[in-house]
Amino acid sequence: MIILGFESSCDETGVAAVCTERGLLAHSLHTQVAMHAAYGGVVPELASRDHVRRVIPLTRQVLAQAGLTLNDIGAIAYTAGPGLAGALLVGASVAQSMAWSLELPAIPIHHLEGHLLSPRLATPCPEFPFVALLVSGGHTQLMRVDDVGQYTLLGETLDDAAGEAFDKTAKLLGLGYPGGPALATLAQQGDAQRIALPRPMLHSHTLDFSFSGLKTAVLTRLRDALAQPVVAENLHADLAAATQAAIVDVLVAKSTAALEQTGLKRLVVAGGVGANQRLREKLAVTLRRLNAEAFFPPLEFCTDNGAMIAFAAAQRVSRGLADLTPSGHGFNVFPRWDLAQV
Repeated sequence: MIILGFESSCDETGVAAVCTERGLLAHSLHTQVAMHAAYGGVVPELASRDHVRRVIPLTRQVLAQAGLTLNDIGAIAYTAGPGLAGALLVGASVAQSMAWSLELPAIPIHHLEGHLLSPRLATPCPEFPFVALLVSGGHTQLMRVDDVGQYTLLGETLDDAAGEAFDKTAKLLGLGYPGGPALATLAQQGDAQRIALPRPMLHSHTLDFSFSGLKTAVLTRLRDALAQPVVAENLHADLAAATQAAIVDVLVAKSTAALEQTGLKRLVVAGGVGANQRLREKLAVTLRRLNAEAFFPPLEFCTDNGAMIAFAAAQRVSRGLADLTPSGHGFNVFPRWDLAQV
């Protein structure tokens, strides 16, 4: 079966076609980063309007790339949540309308499940079971994944997510939007050892996270340094490097503890922060010492994309976990949706 998937939960419009037997056939993505940069963050109303403009041209592009017509499609998947309500409604309404007109099933997909399974788009493909680190601007969670649809929460952030800590710190340092990649780039020029920053909840004996205090610590260090008669050379780069090191240290330590607690030897990292090169390098080295493996999605699938949504739907269809009844008239989206409820 060929599944057409739509992602529109925030500021990326993604469309993809995935075959349950052959895998990913084609995908296309439009990011709204340039549009939101002027505002320093995502403006929900602008995001929704841009999804409306982009979704149909992207759909035509994906069908053309894959050599498909709508008659070749067997089901349509879409992100039903969590995310921005208006943005979710764009993708959901297009998917449901298309499914209804073609008398096809419409499959609602949890956004985080898409991220969770996205490393299985790569080669080698991580086998079940594994521990998953979901790490993005809005989420930081550790999950035990026994199979598609079988998820157990091990730990999560109690306040700011890791990606949010990257973005907030970048804003303090006067960097552009999006802040995470800008901070990581600046960190390459800095010395992470020059400025001491806390590692929140590193010794809490739980698998939970907390990053809100890290931003406050950066603000304090920055104010103290700027109040000195002579400002240290390379101050901003050093702060960027120290912030990145603190976040990575916590993520690596908690992920390692999750593997030890579960007795598993595979760690899957998904979400936008999974693109951070320092995190990838340190996890690879640390897990090698434990005779464990780390799996990452290709860089193009770290951020939100349609491929992960279509792929998650294909995985559900293959296991008999999707309702393949042709779509009706009604549908809903879930801006707040616990993955445990899937």
